[in-house]
Amino acid sequence: MTPPGWHPDPGHSGKGPAQERWWDGAQWTGHVRASPGAARRRGIRIGVGVTVGVVVLAAIGGGVYLLGEDRGGGRPDTAASSPSAAPELPGAPDGDDKDGGQGGEGQGPEQQLPPTEPGFATDLAAGISMPVPKGWKGTSGAVGAGLTTGEHACPGDTAETCVRGGVFSAPAAAMKLTAGNSEEAAKKDITVNATESYGGKSYGKITSHEELKSEAVTVAGGKGYVVRWKVVTEKGDDGYVESLVFPSPVSKNMLVVVRSGFDINKDAPKLSVLDEITGGIKAASVGEGGTGGEV
Repeated sequence: MTPPGWHPDPGHSGKGPAQERWWDGAQWTGHVRASPGAARRRGIRIGVGVTVGVVVLAAIGGGVYLLGEDRGGGRPDTAASSPSAAPELPGAPDGDDKDGGQGGEGQGPEQQLPPTEPGFATDLAAGISMPVPKGWKGTSGAVGAGLTTGEHACPGDTAETCVRGGVFSAPAAAMKLTAGNSEEAAKKDITVNATESYGGKSYGKITSHEELKSEAVTVAGGKGYVVRWKVVTEKGDDGYVESLVFPSPVSKNMLVVVRSGFDINKDAPKLSVLDEITGGIKAASVGEGGTGGEV
C-alpha cells in the first residue's frame, strides 16, 4: 500500500506547471498543489525570542516568529534567538499561513493542504495534532506544525519580529536529528534548540543555562523523553527551552521532535500552558474540515 502523501498528479494534462495530488492511502483526493520545483517557495521564520529560517517545518522556540517571503529563492535569513531553526525541507509544501497553513496570501487552492482539525495545528508527516491555546496562532503543514503568541520587536535586532512563546513539531529525520531512541534524541536536540532559539543576534549569546527537567514522558500514547532548560541571555529576556521527543502515533519507527521556547517575561505565557499543549498532543485526525488557525 502506498502511504498517504503528495504524488505526481495522474490526471495532469501536461499543460501548465506540473502538479501533485494528495493520496490518502486508499484513493486520490481533490487536493492538488504545484510540484515543489514549480511552486514559489515561501519561508516561515520562527524563534522564541529569535527568528528562525524554515520552510514550513518548524523550529522551535518561543521568541521569534515571522512568516515572510523567501529572499533570493533560498532559505530565509536567520536571525536571533528563540526557537530553533529548522532546516529547509525540499519538497515540503508552503506553510506560511497564519490561519492554520491552509492557503494564505499568494497561495491558491491548488496548493492547499488536506483539511485538519478545528482548534489544532496538524503535522501530517509526524502524524500528530497540537492544541491551539486561546489567543495563539496555529500553523499546520505537510511537514511540521507550529503554535506562536506574543509578537514583539526582538531586543537585539528591532527590525526582526520575535514571539513570547512558540511550540513547533517535525519528524526528527526532517530536522536531521539522528538518535537511537527518544532520550538520546531529546538530550542531543536541547543544545541545538537553545542555541538557535536564544543564541543569535536577536537575544545575544547564551551566557549560562540550568537544567530544569530531564525525564521520561508519555505523549500521544508513546513513551518519549523531555529535556527543559532555563537559559540566560546576553540581551533582552531570558527564556525556557524544551525538547520533547516521542515515537509517531502512525509509525513507531519515526521519532517526532517538539521544540518549545518561552520568554521569561510578564507578557509571556506561563509554563503551565506549555504543559497543557504537550499534554494535549494526539494522533492526527484529518478529513473533518477546519484548519486549526487562530483561537
